[in-house]
Amino acid sequence: MLHALKINWFSNMRGDLLSGLVVALALIPEAIAFSIIAGVDPKVGLYASFCIAVVIAFVGGRPGMISAATGAMALLMVTLVKEHGLEYLLAATLLTGLLQIVAGYLKLGNLMRFVSRSVVTGFVNALAILIFMAQLPELTGVTWHVYAMTAAGLGIIYLFPLVPVVGRILPSPLICIVALTAVAMIYGIDIRTVGDMGELPDTLPIFLWPEVPLTLETLMIILPYAVGLTVVGLLESMMTATIVDDLTDTSSDRNRECKGQGIANIGSGLLGGMAGCAMIGQSIINIKSGGRTRLSTLAAGVFLLVMVLVLDQWLVQIPMAALVAVMIMVSIGTFSWSSLKNLRAHPLSTNVVMVVTVVVVVATHNLAFGVLAGVLLAALFFANKVGHFMLVSSEFDDNTDTRTYRVVGQVFFSSSEKFMASFDFKEAVDNVVIDLSRAHFWDITAVGALDKAVIKFRREGAEVEIIGLNEASATIVDRFGVHDKPDAVDQLMGH
Repeated sequence: MLHALKINWFSNMRGDLLSGLVVALALIPEAIAFSIIAGVDPKVGLYASFCIAVVIAFVGGRPGMISAATGAMALLMVTLVKEHGLEYLLAATLLTGLLQIVAGYLKLGNLMRFVSRSVVTGFVNALAILIFMAQLPELTGVTWHVYAMTAAGLGIIYLFPLVPVVGRILPSPLICIVALTAVAMIYGIDIRTVGDMGELPDTLPIFLWPEVPLTLETLMIILPYAVGLTVVGLLESMMTATIVDDLTDTSSDRNRECKGQGIANIGSGLLGGMAGCAMIGQSIINIKSGGRTRLSTLAAGVFLLVMVLVLDQWLVQIPMAALVAVMIMVSIGTFSWSSLKNLRAHPLSTNVVMVVTVVVVVATHNLAFGVLAGVLLAALFFANKVGHFMLVSSEFDDNTDTRTYRVVGQVFFSSSEKFMASFDFKEAVDNVVIDLSRAHFWDITAVGALDKAVIKFRREGAEVEIIGLNEASATIVDRFGVHDKPDAVDQLMGH
């Protein structure tokens, strides 16, 4: 118990506390911006980020991962807030948390095994592009000072680690933010700051129960939004966990993460916050700044609230150019540059899945749509590929006037037509043997193809024998097959 506590919380204290500070600084403008997108007061996003980060540090399934208010979730809230107000958003947040906890108990986190590596790569690349695009408004129509500060920030981020000793102790994004803030304050440079994003709260969050009627009508209003928030939140959290797993060479408990996200969102809703989920950008900042354990996530949430309430007069003076530089670093570090190099080496289907995922995510700004498109496309390519790995050979025995067909491979909806085309139904033979000892039948389409083959041979006057069915195939054939039942032809035709 004590050993696990040390590993999960106190094995990397300096790195976790420093990285938590960097993440907190990066979370503040993001939380304010996401609040504006959702159409709510900035404190709704800030309280949500604080609460979710703190709670998920204890109950999440992925140490070192950052969860807070996110843009993907904020986009889904716009219509609800506009039409029904904040109270309904808080109710939807609570319902979202409940649905996510149910998803965790149903072990829906295990569905991530159906997401191929090409989809993950496309998701990561799309997110890197979106992170970079989100910085463009801060770099458009501004004075040269902004460009100079951003360039200086990138220089600090990439060159400071080369400084002996101290470069390995302090995270360069933190040095970037502190240094550029000091320069802007000392020289009085007139550029956009965090304070220009919105007013910071000056009180601790308090317990709030949504003031909505507890009726079926209310449920019907918030349920569609809660379902959307649940799916997007869990999908982005699972994808983020996969990426952090790769970066840290560790594993995560995805079903626990589902439950943790739900508990965190319930906590957020009860403290007047909006629903959130894992953040890939901030998680990468955390990992690249040295964060590894649950302490880094907790520190990010605590530092966020402390800075907003206590250090607000300094916080509002942080130039947005410094945070833009940090997010550009995240964008560059997030993009899988090797995927471009591998375009020639990888199969065409893999490249298509990756590119489609990128295009759909960037075009819709919806991570769920992109991942869904990638998963469906990958499944189609896989089904088509496996469908080709089926072979039917035959031999004829003159002594018994018997044609034996030997089927090898997987018979399912994709390969059923090829299965049917492999038989010569017009051949004049007395006996037909279909040997399935090296084949497997997966679905009712495959069973239907077998029924058609048997009945067609019988129509031509041949006696048909099926041999070698394995237990699983025999079960589905016995349950759904009609060739061995009375009135087989009528059943096959649906009469």
